[in-house]
Amino acid sequence: MTAQDDTPDITAKLGFLRTCVGQPVQTIETHMSWLVLGPERVLKLKKPVRYPFLDFTTLALREANAHAELQLNRRLAARVYLDVLALQWDGQAFRLVSESACQASARTVDWLVLMQRLPEGRMLDQLLRQGKAGAADIDAVAGVLAPFYRGAQRSTMGIDEYLGHLRSERAIDRAVLLTPHLAVPGAAVVLDRLDAAFAVHEAEIAERLRTHQVVDGHGDLRPEHVCLLDPPVVIDCLEFNTAMRQQDPFEELVFLGLECEMLGAPWVAPRLIDGCAAALGGRPSAALLQLYLAQRALRRARLALAHLLEPSPRTPAKWPAQAQRYVARAAAALASPVIAFPSHAA
Repeated sequence: MTAQDDTPDITAKLGFLRTCVGQPVQTIETHMSWLVLGPERVLKLKKPVRYPFLDFTTLALREANAHAELQLNRRLAARVYLDVLALQWDGQAFRLVSESACQASARTVDWLVLMQRLPEGRMLDQLLRQGKAGAADIDAVAGVLAPFYRGAQRSTMGIDEYLGHLRSERAIDRAVLLTPHLAVPGAAVVLDRLDAAFAVHEAEIAERLRTHQVVDGHGDLRPEHVCLLDPPVVIDCLEFNTAMRQQDPFEELVFLGLECEMLGAPWVAPRLIDGCAAALGGRPSAALLQLYLAQRALRRARLALAHLLEPSPRTPAKWPAQAQRYVARAAAALASPVIAFPSHAA
């Protein structure tokens, strides 16, 4: 607490929030958020941080983000994302209330998203690690994703803007993966091959945008964001950056398949793609699917290494090996002459 601002600090905020969700309670810190988990409910509080791809540094920005998170995630998880709540301070105590119940006599000091807690044992990543996810589970996920993509808002980006965004992301991949003290062996060659592949397929990518096959999607479709309820739900879309959600649905499906493969389930990707292709009017070329796979693998390698650029990275020994694994997967995708993701029935 300072003389200029009597608002209690984050320790006090979290201490209060832990009293709001029941017992037992767990607190998880991420790069961008604090999560307070009770037996049935979760409170999500954004940190006042700024990165090149987001800005949560003001109360107004965090309020806008909370509403965007609720609205966008309800597309695939309506029963999980319950409400936006205001954290108010009256000079003596906190109150956590819905927006309509805010009191003029108290000051709103933060905004939170209220969520239903999901059963950890039904998360797709956990089930894949245990070898307990089967074909019917993946078919159910495809049964949710196909209508989502079919009905999703089409991208309003122009072709030059869209291709420019892809080039910018590849430039960031290159800058991180070739950082002198972190450089992954062989990464430069793979990055060059990806650039060459994009040069060959840029027209096909542009055509998919022009024909309205690029959508405002999820943006971060990973197995740890999929819960195998009946029907499945998908959480944690990239609500904070519209450009990063502009995706070819098949790129998102390839990404989910890649992450499942990294968990020991390479059979998931072809089943997902088969399960969605008919509903989405067919699939892109095999070569473009391979390009999407390589692009996503290099992006994951970049994000792994980026941990080591932080002042105090957690588990620093983990990230170089993980980055190397993804670079190797990208290299294999770009070198492969075979059809990407053949039908699971083949």
